[in-house]
Amino acid sequence: MASTSGINPSSTIDGIQGGSSVWRDRIAPSLLAFALGAALIYGAGFASKVELHNAAHDGRHSAGFPCH
Repeated sequence: MASTSGINPSSTIDGIQGGSSVWRDRIAPSLLAFALGAALIYGAGFASKVELHNAAHDGRHSAGFPCH
């Protein structure tokens, strides 16, 4: 069924729904990844060397790798 304006109504509806999926599928995960990365860099910047070493050491043990 053709409309007189030349716009297909179903494609307009799909375009509106596509906008919300772009937010959910691309923008929101990107913002969350950026926030997590910024928090990790900020946290590592203010942590002492001993705390960073202990965190890496505990991470190796929790992954099942012996380190000593």
